[in-house]
Amino acid sequence: MSRFSQPDPELAHRLSRRGMLGVAAGATAAALLGAAAPATAATGNATAATGNAAAATGTAPGAKGRGRPVLPPGRLGIQLYSLRDKVSTLGFGPVFAELEKYGYDEVEFAGYTQGSAGPITLAQLRRLARSHGLNPIGSHVGYYSSDPNAYTFAQNLTKVLDDAQALGLKHIGTAAGPFRYGSTVDAWKRAAEDFNTYGAAARARGMKFYQHNHSEEFSFATDNPKVRLYDVLLEETDPDLVFLEMDIYWAYVGQFRFSKRPDGTPAPFEPLDYVLRQPDRYPLFHVKDGESDPSNPYGYRMVDVGDGDIDYQRFISAVTRLRGHRLAHHWQAEHDNPAESFAFARRSSAHLHSLREKC
Repeated sequence: MSRFSQPDPELAHRLSRRGMLGVAAGATAAALLGAAAPATAATGNATAATGNAAAATGTAPGAKGRGRPVLPPGRLGIQLYSLRDKVSTLGFGPVFAELEKYGYDEVEFAGYTQGSAGPITLAQLRRLARSHGLNPIGSHVGYYSSDPNAYTFAQNLTKVLDDAQALGLKHIGTAAGPFRYGSTVDAWKRAAEDFNTYGAAARARGMKFYQHNHSEEFSFATDNPKVRLYDVLLEETDPDLVFLEMDIYWAYVGQFRFSKRPDGTPAPFEPLDYVLRQPDRYPLFHVKDGESDPSNPYGYRMVDVGDGDIDYQRFISAVTRLRGHRLAHHWQAEHDNPAESFAFARRSSAHLHSLREKC
């Protein structure tokens, strides 16, 4: 049975692929990394070096204004799903070397193989990342599966947390929506109970459990169209146990798709307002950009960070200017299907480092 009340083929396909990565992580925990390909196989290294060094120091070419950098120091990461093609062909080592050049500080996993082959332990993978100045900050794992042996929170919670600890992660979460039991209010209350359980188990190990949204989370309950499902999730999960990773792009897609209830009555919302009301619940963000396109059913076309219409100067500044929150959040660049993944990573870092707060 579909987990969505309104089928969303594009979303279902994406979640399915991420679920497969999670399954691969559990099935091959002892064989996680391919033999490193020569670093010279990576393209564009020489031409990027100057810009990358500038980005790392916060003096990227084209810096906008003379104010304080919008991006806090040490908090720029990347979701490795965006680089899955490079990981599968080059291995993690050369990819981490490129990210180091581009000025990244952190990485978020979407499975621990991503097509790479060859024996390496999770502890070795952790050391490899850190040898390139990259802090493993989090990972996406499946929520549930009909397979009792699946590498998901519901089926193998202890194994998922064991692996997260081996990597030294401070956050462990899922990119699956809370649609396990359906799209009613009670269904989401049941899913919230699951998340509270996973959050308590993660907290006992010094980690934070989190859920990453897509646009469907902002839809309405099928049994009460006045209720936004995302609000149920926030209300029914314990704020000390369950955290959120807002995918900013998908939140704005949700704004486009679900600013009216099924009966057509207005129900506007602003994604940033969710964060400003409860900033402690959002330790992680996905920085993903979109070009406005009202003819598209999603309202946007995904593009590289800096090429779209989402105002990241405004968004990041609003969060980091909150008292005590300058360094409280982690910003992960992502593109689901970049035209050239290294170019995406390089350009995204340069753009985000170039942003300055308005004086």
